[in-house]
Amino acid sequence: MPLPAGFRAHAGAAGLREHGDDVFVVVADGPSVASSAVFTRSLFAGPSVVLSRENAAGGRARGVVVVAKNANVATGDQGMADAREVLERAAGAVGVAPEELLIASTGVIGRRYPMSILRTHLDGLAGAEFDADALALAAAMMTTDTHPKTASVEMTTTSGATARVVGIAKGVGMVEPDMATMIAVVFTDAAVEPGVLDTAFRGAVDDTFNCLSVDTDTSTSDTAIAVASGVAGPVDEGELRRALEAVCLDLTLQLARDGEGATKLLTVEVTGARDRDQAKRVAKAILNSPLVKTAVHGADPNWGRVAMAIGKCHDDTDIDPERVRIVFGDLETYPAFPGEAELERLTEIMRAEEVTISVDLGVEGGAADGSCTVYGCDLSREYISINADYTT
Repeated sequence: MPLPAGFRAHAGAAGLREHGDDVFVVVADGPSVASSAVFTRSLFAGPSVVLSRENAAGGRARGVVVVAKNANVATGDQGMADAREVLERAAGAVGVAPEELLIASTGVIGRRYPMSILRTHLDGLAGAEFDADALALAAAMMTTDTHPKTASVEMTTTSGATARVVGIAKGVGMVEPDMATMIAVVFTDAAVEPGVLDTAFRGAVDDTFNCLSVDTDTSTSDTAIAVASGVAGPVDEGELRRALEAVCLDLTLQLARDGEGATKLLTVEVTGARDRDQAKRVAKAILNSPLVKTAVHGADPNWGRVAMAIGKCHDDTDIDPERVRIVFGDLETYPAFPGEAELERLTEIMRAEEVTISVDLGVEGGAADGSCTVYGCDLSREYISINADYTT
């Protein structure tokens, strides 16, 4: 999957992992570069996040460098100095100012970058080929992902030409975003002002990546970035927004399906809420419930666990159980109170690779936008195995 016009990219093996690429650098050479970025709100945000926040503030970042297998988080002043040096060396290799690049890191927390091998790798980029495609970039930043994740959508510019949006993402554990998620980078050759791109991208992130959860744990390195080269020309703002949302949703579903140890995609739709915030809160309570997730994994028709998860939202006193409706697929389980035949059908519904749970809260006076859909996965024994032995 080629990157949009106006981008050059290199993915290479610095030696952070035993086999395969583990560092990439992408830069836009277009005439009207624009960018947007959102980051974790974790109190332990790493140096990569801190530096990128500074460089992203003006909306004119030209590219990004990503380092895999090492988060460089909780590494003190030296960790910050190391991150600055990585930015400086990468920027020097591609001929831009360090302030024009963003940086993202992923991997084990509490370990400094292995600077000797990073210096050697980055200093060698000046003579390297910058012809990597999206698949190569996505593969280079994987950690426990089982496969690289890419997505692409075409748009039509105002002059009738074709523009593209191409996205990559990684992250299948420590995923419960608080504003962005894991690492996601979206590229487009559309010409767009920074403010317009920022509004469209943040809206897409909020409806997709921010509605994803694997295990309720928010990463210290969550980063989502969008960069526009401007080469293809301007596009309609509505079309840009729809393209960004489509790419981000595609990536979100890929991440959910590939959650650590996951065997099923779990989607929870909540409607009839007081407002979107309430809908999202209830949906996440269901999606993140270990009892709901394990029931889905085992195809156990224990639909009452969904009622339990809704009940945990005890501060939402306007939720009346007598007005709530719970549906698995197309089978109502509450207030229908299924019999044995319906429970057998529910078991079959839950054996599918994709399980959808729909809840209508029926809140009196609920808002027109009182709905939210969230995405996640089941909880299996493999999740425990992966994370019990993550660093050993």
